Amino acid sequence: MQRCARLLVVTTTDVTDAPAEQVEAKRSTRALVLDVLSAAARFFMAYVWIKAAIPKIGAVLDVTQTIAAYEIFTRDWSYLLAHIIGPLELAGGLLLLLGIKLRPAGWISIGVLSLFIIGMLSAWQRGLIIDCGCFDPNTEGTEGTNLLATVGRDVIYIAITLFMIYRPFKKFAIYP
Repeated sequence: MQRCARLLVVTTTDVTDAPAEQVEAKRSTRALVLDVLSAAARFFMAYVWIKAAIPKIGAVLDVTQTIAAYEIFTRDWSYLLAHIIGPLELAGGLLLLLGIKLRPAGWISIGVLSLFIIGMLSAWQRGLIIDCGCFDPNTEGTEGTNLLATVGRDVIYIAITLFMIYRPFKKFAIYP
């Protein structure tokens, strides 16, 4: 007895209803949207770093007290870090704003944000009620900062920075 096998061949045809111009228009629209998002990410993070840095420059004693409140560093180390943190944040913001080494600046930004997150989580875990000193070390008050909300904000900043690293906006950049 012979068995017959039937082969069912299904062919698919690549039928594109859209002309080439529409496909190209969709690609250019997508590129434009990504460019706008990338520019927004770059300039927003530059703004964040510069805004955080300006109140800290020249306020060494206030920044020292803020850093010492975390109870991680000694008074001397807090004083040393107070001299460094403001200029470091300003330099990072200017690098992003001017478009100098965008990807390395983004990775440094993520590193600094990660250190801030570690410090805030450490303070939260130990039950400290402190002001994070993120944007204004001169803040008076005893209510402290919601450290977990601040950590969440910094995680969002890291996500924005990762997008900027993935697709840096190189227009208007001096040395991308």
